[in-house]
Amino acid sequence: MSEYLSHRTLEPEHLGIALILVSAIGFGTLGIFGIYAQRAGLSIPTVLVFRFLLAGLVIWAFLAWRGETTILRGRPLAIALALGGLGYTAQSGLYFLGLEYMTAGLVAIVLYTYPAFVVILAVLTIGERISRAMLVALCLAFGGIVLVTGANPAGASLVGVVVVLGAALAYACYITGSRAVLETVDPLVLTAYVLPAAAASFVGIGTATGQLAIPTAPSAWAILLSIAIVATAVPVVAFFAGLRYIGASRASIVSTAEPPVTVVLGAALFAEPVTVATVVGGALILAGVIVLERE
Repeated sequence: MSEYLSHRTLEPEHLGIALILVSAIGFGTLGIFGIYAQRAGLSIPTVLVFRFLLAGLVIWAFLAWRGETTILRGRPLAIALALGGLGYTAQSGLYFLGLEYMTAGLVAIVLYTYPAFVVILAVLTIGERISRAMLVALCLAFGGIVLVTGANPAGASLVGVVVVLGAALAYACYITGSRAVLETVDPLVLTAYVLPAAAASFVGIGTATGQLAIPTAPSAWAILLSIAIVATAVPVVAFFAGLRYIGASRASIVSTAEPPVTVVLGAALFAEPVTVATVVGGALILAGVIVLERE
């Protein structure tokens, strides 16, 4: 009887881990679809307008189906729109720009320095004291960046690393800025507002630069739908669903499967180089994430 109860209590945990892995795999395909978008001649503003617009529609439909639609007003609404129109816009734009300089695998690896930037921002903005574990994590993360950049010239470039580090910093700012509103707003509801706000920003950017276009080729629409659904909406929903079962720290650790997914897919589909430096540098960065989450 006790064995049966033990087995039953483990089921939600297994489900949570599976959902977070689905999320990591989905997000891990983003850089891959981004390269396909480049090859199809789709501009960054075009890709990101349709990514956020279509993904936002899916998220709103999911919330409506669950009966969880919420109308934000006042300060929470203003913060959500700012997070989408500024923070998420900067992060996603720099991420896709980074794909023009580096392989999808290396972009995914470098982006995963964002937890280190979250720690730095916490120290600078709220006076959080840096612990020994935090210092070790920071050294691991940035040591991994130095290794990947310095020893892997086939896939890395200094410009690309700087661009993607900018994306990581923007994402850290987004996470830090969202903490206040997440005390009263469900994360998925916040995402439902962030995505269309980011889409609106890229409409403005694309219009101002003359880069916004409506694709006509079926293959281009297939790429855009894949980015919006497979690489955005599904992983977002899966992540927040899994979060309810295993908590934020464990979910973040399981999510470190994301960069390896991108590295493997990039190597398999585009013959992207995977050197010892890539593997060791990526492992150091992910080890830093795990140390931070356990702290």
